[in-house]
Amino acid sequence: MAYVLINIGSNLGDRRLNLSRAMRKIGERFGDFEISHVVESEPWGFDSTHSFLNLGMSFHTSLDPAEILNQLQEIERSISDGSHRTSDGGYADREIDIDIIAIDREIIDTPELKVPHPKMAERLFVLEPMAELAPGWSHPVSGLTPFEMIMALKG
Repeated sequence: MAYVLINIGSNLGDRRLNLSRAMRKIGERFGDFEISHVVESEPWGFDSTHSFLNLGMSFHTSLDPAEILNQLQEIERSISDGSHRTSDGGYADREIDIDIIAIDREIIDTPELKVPHPKMAERLFVLEPMAELAPGWSHPVSGLTPFEMIMALKG
């Protein structure tokens, strides 16, 4: 069974309800899970007046990484069919965004999936929930724990 860490975010509509719907649907598909506290943050990588609510989730599954991604993308589409990107490829406001942050200590680098998430060490809204859920996890390349990545990011 693989240990999966994800991050769920929302900055449009009823943000708490969007997160709740995603958690419920993830629980229906993957079973037992743990969640972190909710983190409110400014948009990362684009300008918007809408702040994000994010939380971390962890669960175990026997599904392979491609199927985990497929299931999570189906859940995203069931909540909102809005695009996460602008026409020029930049980030956009969104009702729901579910990112796979880590699957055990696997390294996956395909066009569809990159794990650990390549920008995780730059995002407090990912690292803080991860430090709560998986304080002993360490990045398979850097060897850093979530807390160590937080300290490096904060300088």
